[in-house]
Amino acid sequence: MIERELTVPNRLGLHARATAKLVQLLSAFRSSATLTAKGREVNAKSIMGVMLLAAGQGTPLKLRVEGEDEASAAEAVIALFDRRFDEDS
Repeated sequence: MIERELTVPNRLGLHARATAKLVQLLSAFRSSATLTAKGREVNAKSIMGVMLLAAGQGTPLKLRVEGEDEASAAEAVIALFDRRFDEDS
């Protein structure tokens, strides 16, 4: 199991488009993934679950990935956050 602390970097937070990118990215991996914020843990492969976090810019999140390809999945999510969901320049 891999756990990482992340912060929502993009100006609009985890809105529908950013959430869809995250879920689509994670759907390529077999590992399970969860996000925790504001005391709520959700399935990171569920658009509705991630949207329920209502995570705006600067919100701290905990990513937990577990499974056979957990390292690759975690690296891909971290890269997406580092790229600010390809939204901000």
